[in-house]
Amino acid sequence: MPEGSLAFGVGSIRCAVLTDGYYAYPVDWFFPNADPRLLAEGLDRRRLPHHAVLSPYTCLLVETGRHVVLIDTGAGPGGRSCGAIVARLEMAGVRPRDVDTVILTHAHPDHIGGTVASTGKALFSTARHILSEYEWEFWARNQPDLSEMRVPSDVKSAIGPVAKRSIETLRFQIETVDGEKEVVPGVRVIPAPGHTPGHLAVLIESEGERLLHIGDAAVHPLHVELPELRNGFDQNPEKAHATRRELLEMAVSERMRLMAFHFPFPSVGQIAARAGGGWDWSPGV
Repeated sequence: MPEGSLAFGVGSIRCAVLTDGYYAYPVDWFFPNADPRLLAEGLDRRRLPHHAVLSPYTCLLVETGRHVVLIDTGAGPGGRSCGAIVARLEMAGVRPRDVDTVILTHAHPDHIGGTVASTGKALFSTARHILSEYEWEFWARNQPDLSEMRVPSDVKSAIGPVAKRSIETLRFQIETVDGEKEVVPGVRVIPAPGHTPGHLAVLIESEGERLLHIGDAAVHPLHVELPELRNGFDQNPEKAHATRRELLEMAVSERMRLMAFHFPFPSVGQIAARAGGGWDWSPGV
């Protein structure tokens, strides 16, 4: 597989991270409440620039033997540096029509945009699309409340129409879930609200091995190291903070591998509790 794709296993389940593309976000969009000194120190430790965060869009392909599942679809063909998911899938030997289940952690454009082809039709035309019932209801409104998001108004105004248009295109393929549910054997969705009202985490389990995909509950390793840092895209920051801590504590206590959609490639790794609070993330499958 090319750079930007990496195969690994969770027990007998075959997985592959597939990078759809990337985007450079202004640092203050990802860390709007950060102490400038602590943020600068954290970025310096990682040898990262202070003005922008280069953030990948990493989808997860899950092949159980009976089912082919794709978790999130990337931003699709609309972005200049995105739209690689079909090529990544084909490199993994999977065609869009082979995917029988798409799990959408939430309906932000960089997660749901890839469900719709440049023709305006559903890309994964034979797949059911799993989405939280709360997520469906929120984005179906004419004016969803994005007032708590700490990003520019023009960014907010672009999010809702993409979500609503994608959901409308998928209206006959979406299967909404309310609460925790096993979607296919070995793959379970878990409510993880805060980033969006119906944000989902995904637990993959086989033969005693587990991988917890936290979606956008954290969008950078600094949100793990310093969990009090907010993400400017969180629609309910307080609830997002509580959810993040709950998911990270679960991953550590139950010795799960952790994946996050925007973490540096391969977006999968291990976390460990730090003596002074927070967690350390180490990349690697």
